Amino acid sequence: MKNWTKKMKLAVLAGVLAAGLTSFGGVADAAEAAEGYPAVEEVKAELGKEAGTIFEIGSPNVNYDKYFTGKTFLAPLASDKIGVANVTFTKGTINHWHIHHGTCQILVGESGRGYYQIWGEEPKEILPGTVVTIPEGTKHWHGAGPNNMMQHLSVMLSGEGVSTEWLEPVDPVEYAKLK
Repeated sequence: MKNWTKKMKLAVLAGVLAAGLTSFGGVADAAEAAEGYPAVEEVKAELGKEAGTIFEIGSPNVNYDKYFTGKTFLAPLASDKIGVANVTFTKGTINHWHIHHGTCQILVGESGRGYYQIWGEEPKEILPGTVVTIPEGTKHWHGAGPNNMMQHLSVMLSGEGVSTEWLEPVDPVEYAKLK
């Protein structure tokens, strides 16, 4: 499924609203880009070559730069007891191995091409429409393909008892073997 239809986008948004989540957060414009980050308009243009974008790109994810191999953008879509965010990975960007405590993580591929890997398993592709559930307490990583950008929704519980434990970077030699 290369392109999301308007009906599909509305269904996703309706699901978020039906879950009783409270929307929050704003979107930074291109003038607010953090140092070293591409402008939001450049990111939208690059994603347009792959499949477009469904949700806003968001703001540079500067607070988590040290856990990623490149630049990412974060657009919080909802928060209450469940956090929903659109995460945009620039070309070839992935996060480090990590573990979510107190929650599973659901990834929904939106645009581009990416991968995820659970410790001890082979990497698996994330394409638009792919839905992945990472069980609570499971070591994993995810992000864009070596030659692609990627966006996914991240859905997780939030609040007391929920945390992310950041671990070592993914082996760059192993990552480079991906298509």
